Amino acid sequence: MATAAATMTGVIAFAGPASADPTPTSAQVQEQVNQLNREVGKATDVYNGVQEKIEKLQKESNATQDRVAEEQASMNALRDQIGLIAADHYRNGGLPPELQLALSGDPADYLKRASMLDQLDSQQATRLQQLAAQSRMLQQDRTEASTQLAELEKLRKDLNDNKNTIQEKLNKAQQLLNTVSAAERKAILESNDHTNERTDDRSSRDNSRTDLPNVPASERAAKAIAFARAQIGKPYGWGKAGPSSFDCSGLTQQAWAAAGVKLSRTTWDQVNDGPRVAKSQLQPGDLVFFNSDNSHVGLYIGDGLMIHAPHTGTVIKIAPISEMPFYAAMRPG
Repeated sequence: MATAAATMTGVIAFAGPASADPTPTSAQVQEQVNQLNREVGKATDVYNGVQEKIEKLQKESNATQDRVAEEQASMNALRDQIGLIAADHYRNGGLPPELQLALSGDPADYLKRASMLDQLDSQQATRLQQLAAQSRMLQQDRTEASTQLAELEKLRKDLNDNKNTIQEKLNKAQQLLNTVSAAERKAILESNDHTNERTDDRSSRDNSRTDLPNVPASERAAKAIAFARAQIGKPYGWGKAGPSSFDCSGLTQQAWAAAGVKLSRTTWDQVNDGPRVAKSQLQPGDLVFFNSDNSHVGLYIGDGLMIHAPHTGTVIKIAPISEMPFYAAMRPG
C-alpha cells in the first residue's frame, strides 16, 4: 500500500503543473493569420454566392406571388360571371346542376368528370372552361410559390451559417494578433495578402502607391479604374460591395458596373464573365484572379499593378500582382 502511495506521489510530482501553450512568434502569428484570411476569403465567396441566390430567388418569388394574386382575382371575376349566369337561370326556372357543381367545387376536377357540357349553351361552356384553366394555373403557381419560399428559408439559414463561420475565423485571427505587440500587429496586417512573399524592393514600394501608371486603357476600362481608384483607402468589408467598404469581388463588380458592365458577385463566377486573357497579354481593366482556389481578385491597372481589397484589417490599395500566385485573368465588357 505504501509502495503504491509512493509510486502515485512520484507520478504526481513528476507530472507537475499543467503548462500553458507557448506564445506563438510573430512569424507564426503571421502565417496563421494569413491562412485564416485565405479561409475567410473562400467563405466570403460562398456567403456572397448565397446572397446572390437569395436576391435572385426573392425577385422570382415576388413575381410568382404577384401572378398568384392576379390569377386569384381573374378566377374570382370568372366566378362572378358564372354567378350572374346562374342567377339568371335561377330566376328563369332553376340552376343547372353543371353550374351548381362548378360554383361549389373544383372546376378543373369537375370538367374532367363532366359529361354534360353539351347541355350548356356556348357562353356557359366557355366560362366553365376558362374557370378550369385558371384554376389549374393558380394551383401550379401556388405550388411554385410554396417551393420558392421553402428554398428561401433554407438559403437564409445557409447565409447565417456562413456568416457565423466567417466571424469565428475573424475572431480567431484577432485573438492571434492580440498576442503580439502593436508594431508587429501593424506589420502583419500591412504585409501582402495571402502569401507573405515580396519578390523585390519594387514590390514593397508599390504596395503603398496611390498613383496610377500612365498606361492607355479603353474608355470602359478607364471608367472602371477611375471608380476603383476613388475607393483607395476605404476599409475591406467582407460581404460588402460599397459604398463605404468592399470585399475583393465587390470592388471589381462595382468598378465595372460604373462602366456599364454587369459582373457576377463571386470570384468563382466573375472569372467566367468574359474571355480569359494570358498573363502576358494583360491590359488595364482586366480582372486578375489569384491562388489555386481562385479566392481573390483585383483590377489590373497596368505596369504589373492592380487595385484590390486585400482582407479584413486592411484598406483598398494599389499592389503588385506578383505578390500572390496568379490563377487567371478575364477581360470584361
